[in-house]
Formats: sequence, C-alpha cells, structure tokens
Amino acid sequence: MILLLLSTLLLIPVLMGTGKIVENFSGKLIEGISGKILLGILGISLLWTILAFFIPLNRYVEFSTIAIGLIYFFKDKLYKDFTAFSKKDFSLICLVSLIILFSGSFYPYILDHFGYYVPTIKWLKELGLVKGISNLDLTLGQMSVWHIFQAGFSNFSDPFLRINSVVLIIYTLYIIEKKSWIQLCVIAVLLLFCQSPSPDLPVIVFSLIILNEILKHNKQTSLLFAFSVFVFIIKPTMIWLPVLSFLYSVFILKSDLKNLIFGILIGFLFFIKNIYTFGYPVFPVSIIDLGVSWKPNPEVLKISSQFAIQKTYDMQYSYEEIQKFSAIDYIRNWLFLNGIKAKINLLFIVNLIIFVVFTFIKKNRIITFICISLIIKSVLVLLFSAQYRFFMDVFFVIFFILFVDYFNQKKSLIVFSGLSIIFICFLTFPNILQTYFPSFNPGNFMGKFEKEQLYKPSVYESTKFDSFRVGNLNFHVSANYPFNYDSKLPAISAGYVSQDEKLGIFPQLIDDKNLKKGFIWKKLNDNEKKQAKSVIYTINPLGK
Repeated sequence: MILLLLSTLLLIPVLMGTGKIVENFSGKLIEGISGKILLGILGISLLWTILAFFIPLNRYVEFSTIAIGLIYFFKDKLYKDFTAFSKKDFSLICLVSLIILFSGSFYPYILDHFGYYVPTIKWLKELGLVKGISNLDLTLGQMSVWHIFQAGFSNFSDPFLRINSVVLIIYTLYIIEKKSWIQLCVIAVLLLFCQSPSPDLPVIVFSLIILNEILKHNKQTSLLFAFSVFVFIIKPTMIWLPVLSFLYSVFILKSDLKNLIFGILIGFLFFIKNIYTFGYPVFPVSIIDLGVSWKPNPEVLKISSQFAIQKTYDMQYSYEEIQKFSAIDYIRNWLFLNGIKAKINLLFIVNLIIFVVFTFIKKNRIITFICISLIIKSVLVLLFSAQYRFFMDVFFVIFFILFVDYFNQKKSLIVFSGLSIIFICFLTFPNILQTYFPSFNPGNFMGKFEKEQLYKPSVYESTKFDSFRVGNLNFHVSANYPFNYDSKLPAISAGYVSQDEKLGIFPQLIDDKNLKKGFIWKKLNDNEKKQAKSVIYTINPLGK
C-alpha cells in the first residue's frame, strides 16, 4: 500500500507534465489537473503504441518519459494547481485515495490477469509489438493499448501492475474538481477492479468523464472525439462513445468534419496495430481479410467464435445445442441461465427499456444521442457475444443519466461510504462472496488479506514452466497451470498447444533467430507431429 502510494505520487506529476506538453499542441480537453493528466495518458499511450512497433517498452523508454514529464511539471510549476483545492476538498481526496490504495493492494483475482494481462505486458516490456503473435496464443493478439500504457510504466514506476488504482485516484481529482458527486458512487464499485490492469476500469472511468463533459456542453470537438476513439481502442465494445461524440460534434456543435481528423488517425493506428499482431483490423473478428501471411489459422478462429457463443450462455450449453435454438430459445435461454448472470442479463434489458422510455419523456437531443449510441452498442454486443462484461458499462451510463440531478455531495458520500465498506469486506473476506454468490466465478479466486500488503501490493509468484521444441520454435508451457502468467517467453498456454496439435498445425518463427520478427502457423510434417504429441504427453500424461 505504501509502495502503491509512492508510485501514485510519481506518476501523477509525470502525467501532468506530459499532459502539459500535449496541451501546448492540441489545446485543453478539460480545465484543471485532471484535464492535463488525461491528455498525458492519451499522449503517452499513442506515442508508446508507435514505439512498440520498433522497440520494447523497457526501462529506457520509461525513464525518458518520467524525466520529460517531471521536467515540465516543475518547469511550468504545475504543482501550484493543487492549491486550487480547499482544505475540505483536499481532505476528501486523501480519504478516498487511501480507500483506493487499500483496495488496490489485494491479490489480483480476475483470470484474465494471468492468461492475458500479465503475458501481454511481459511481451511488450521485452520485445514490443510482435507480428502475428496471435498464432502463438490467440489471446495475445488483442494487445490492448491500455496494456501498452501499463507495460511502459511496469519496469520501475508500477512494477505491481496497479495502474488502475492510480486511474481511480485521478478520477477522484476530476470528480472533486468538477463537483460531479454522483461519480463517487462509481468509484466504490470499481474498487473491485483496481487490483489488475483490466481495460474495463479505465474505459468506464474515461467514458463517464467524456459523458459528463458532453452534458456540460464542452466545445473541444477535436479532443472530445479523439479521446472517445482512444477509449474505443482500449476496448472496442465501447463503440458507443465515439458514436456519441460524433453525433454531438456534428449535430449539436455543428463542428467542421476536419475536427474529427485526430480521432480518425487514432482509429487508423488501432487498425494497423491489430493487423500487425492479429492479421485483421478488429480483434477477434476475421473481417476485411487483407491476406497477410501471419493471420491465424481459419479453424482456430472458428473455434474461438464458437467459444464466444458458448460464453454468451455461460458455458451452460454446447455449441451444437445452441445451433439448434429457435429465435425464442436464443432469448429465453440467455435470460434464464443458472446463476447470477441471468439476473444481470435481465437487469440489462430492463435498464435499456427504462432508458428508452426516459429518453422519450425527456425529449433532449443529447440524451437521445446517448440512447441511440447505447442501442447501437447493445445490438452489436448481443449479435457477437452477449457476455455481461461486454455491456457492464451500460449500467454505469444509465445510472449516471437517470440520477445525475438527484445525487448531491451528501447523498453521494453516504452511498460511496456504504458501498466501499461492502466491497472492501468482499475483498477482505472473500468467503462471503464464495458462500452467498457461488455463481460469481471470480470470487472463487480472491486471495485473503495479508498484513504485508500494507507495505506492498500482494502479487503471486511466477509459475514454474517446462521447455519444448516443435519445428523451429522453442517455447515454454506453465507446469501444472493452465495460463502463461509470468512464464519465460515465448510461452504458450497448454490449451492452445493441445488445440494446435489436434488441428495438425503449430506456430513457427518467421525468423529462426529473431522473436521480434513474429510468428506464422504451418501444417506439421510427420516429424513435427511426433514432437507435438510428445509435448502433449508431457503436459498432460493422462490425456485429461
């Protein structure tokens, strides 16, 4: 917790300094400390994404960025901005920050942390973006811009990967600067997601900030749209935000389309990054085939698509069963799954209906555009893979719009205090979740409170791994563990090794002597099939 505080005290000035540099070129997105920090996050993320094509995001990149940020922080005397807070506001910032730091010090428990977040960050730190890495492990093809941002600060500033806790503190600064008290309630809920660099937390935070700015008639068209696209490239299920910003810019501010160029360029960078790592413009969808040699095997993509459909139904039906569903079955079975997810799905539909009715009653153009944007997003998610984690942000948006005028500072603080106690209890005593919400799977992986976390955040030790070779690829597989986590690179999860062996294919190096040149897949010859079968026997001798 203390080390996380020190990390925050370093990163906020760095982000303010780099944000000031961006402001000098682009103008201000939002007045105040939080506005500079948001532009700092945007600028660093985009710069590092470009650099990652060519170099690893190692300590040299990090130290250079820190030095530049701190130089501008002190040169422009940005520390004076903090004097704008009253003693009362500053005390509230400290109190909320301590709650966030304590919550962020717990063990990570989201499974993606071990199978996606940490392995992705490890690749970015050691090699940068790698061409066709989805052939090695399809999950790694995502390479979210948020993990690029985290990777660059993970060598020294934030080695415990708690950048989301820092984001929540930045969010606190914004809330108190803008007196948008309802958003304190959001922070309380997000305490459950600040132990890992999950993209879900920043996109919820950033989208609500942009939403609030639109409702307040912020006229910085270019930056609003650009930052909205930035949120989209962190997590593409946030498509509703750039749609909303576009509608707001064109139909309310009557803005010239040239003001959208910055955002469009950010979008192009996202597509290029995905083509480089995955082979197609949008992960994990195989549309717009450019015919690049490093795109994944079609059967692998087919299996991934089928798995996404099964995840829609919480793995409670086989793919073959789902294919036999009638139109009514698709809806009914989704709404009446076993466990808590059925309640979340039903609540999602009810919330959308309530919001549509609210929109008709209000007859406000901005709210109408918000409703249109959310419906577009919801339809796309329902068609692709209607997992609750893909539409979780909709709950926050609808809550914000419906109750923004109801929650004053006093009410918000009461709700924030109550929810914080509840969620910190869940983190401290995970058996509560495991007992009363057994269908909430992440609760089963929560680690208990340890006094050592008052000094440093709790992290799991690296897993042991075994080394193998198939064709020209030497690789590593975690021993007795299904995910790569922190295994030596290049690492492949046992599940993908088994899948590739069954398909008669395997990832291979484009250049035998250079991992950075990337991966392709190839059909196995007889000798390579024997090598692959030997690997399967070693990692799974009983064939389970």
